[in-house]
Amino acid sequence: MRPRLVLSTAIVMGWTTAAVAQGHDAHGVAKPNLVLQQAVDGLPKDEKQSVRVMTASFKPGDKTVYHTHRFPVTVYVLEGAFTLELAGKPPLTVRAGEALVEPPNVPMTGYNRTDGETRVVIFYVSAVDTPFLDPLAP
Repeated sequence: MRPRLVLSTAIVMGWTTAAVAQGHDAHGVAKPNLVLQQAVDGLPKDEKQSVRVMTASFKPGDKTVYHTHRFPVTVYVLEGAFTLELAGKPPLTVRAGEALVEPPNVPMTGYNRTDGETRVVIFYVSAVDTPFLDPLAP
């Protein structure tokens, strides 16, 4: 490697390291809060994908239709609690500030089993023009 390139790379890396370190300690600098990190199977492999961010509100007792998704779906609970029933598994409840990934091609339904409203944000990456869900007969 040429000396000038090595020096330039060292300077840029030093600035980057300093900026990152400063960002972690600097007052007024927004920092992300990791809520969920999970390796998933089944993401689309097309050249282009469709990204959808949706919100949903569930009154006490509300539930989704019995359905599947063709690709993984991430649900983040803003308020209340969301109970997910996946075929063949015990119900899983996720509370405000928590998230879960719904696996693809697994029959499921989701509920609000609380006495208050549940609000969620839904993040879905799919092949372009793929329906969000496929309803199933109960």
